[in-house]
Amino acid sequence: MAKLNPGVARSQYTQDYIKYGLDRMALRTEFDKIELHLIRVLHTLITERSVSRAALRLQSSQPAVSAQLKRLRELTGDPLLVRAGNGMTPTAFAQQMLAPAANLLNEADRLFSQRTRRSGFDPQTSTTTFRIAASDFIDPGFLPQLVLTLKQRAPQVKIELLTLSSHFDYRRSLAQGEVDLVIGNWLTPPEELHLGRLVSDEVVCMVAEDHPIVRAGVGRAWTVERYLACEHVAPTPNYEGARGVIDDHLVKQGLLRDIAVRSAHFALIPSMVAGSLLVLTTGRLFCQRYVDVLPVRIVRCPVAFPPLAYYQLWHDLTHESASVRWLRECVRDVARQVAQRPRLNLVS
Repeated sequence: MAKLNPGVARSQYTQDYIKYGLDRMALRTEFDKIELHLIRVLHTLITERSVSRAALRLQSSQPAVSAQLKRLRELTGDPLLVRAGNGMTPTAFAQQMLAPAANLLNEADRLFSQRTRRSGFDPQTSTTTFRIAASDFIDPGFLPQLVLTLKQRAPQVKIELLTLSSHFDYRRSLAQGEVDLVIGNWLTPPEELHLGRLVSDEVVCMVAEDHPIVRAGVGRAWTVERYLACEHVAPTPNYEGARGVIDDHLVKQGLLRDIAVRSAHFALIPSMVAGSLLVLTTGRLFCQRYVDVLPVRIVRCPVAFPPLAYYQLWHDLTHESASVRWLRECVRDVARQVAQRPRLNLVS
């Protein structure tokens, strides 16, 4: 058996070690080229699933974002976004990168925004973008008034209003810093989030002015049994697997109503009620906006409900942020204005 020449072995070891060192240096050099903005571009591309939408959100140009996507592909060795029908979808590798990218951006914000937090937030000069996910269940005028208030107090800020739906994971979006606030109603809000109570409202029913129950004079004729036997219209639940606060409460009482129509467009429901025998069960603040513009009436609900509570929710990530704290104060101010509006009398 031939013996290995020690000199050759040492030479091969030296070559391998040098190659290993050069590879490490090359990786280090590539890593050093990655700036924080490129991570933000990566995160935005994956969440928006579109170069054009990412460019708008980043306040950049589409060619610039396309060039950054090309660079990211070279750095990762993965296409990241691929064609799917008429749009684009993240690869499995890109999906795995989403959470680490969000964590890195959040940690960078913690690291470098201390000066901003110490100096406070100047609404007159700020150009920040506030992202708010909200339902329109509180009052039809709530979100428009919130936008007006924000623009009056902070003329240069940008506002993105996102719809709460069963396809929108608001808890994940808050945790990853994709939205600043979520506004809605829950019987039991998530425990891991901070919350601020905004408005408590009475649960009532909206019916057409010529509904049989109105003609009968409500009173004793409007029983729990008759209420449950009516055809009801209800909003599409805000999140996957949910029934909604009205049906959650009914189920806990062992009751079940007949939901004939579900609509993701809550503001359109009063018009449906006005020309049908449908019954809408929701907050009084929302209903009373339509009494003077549609042939509808507000009647008491024969089922006893606890007050309908609306909240704003936020995550630890933004709890100490001066700008988001200012935003929460604005939301609270607008909610107080809504709560102070005169309440119309119920049909009895």
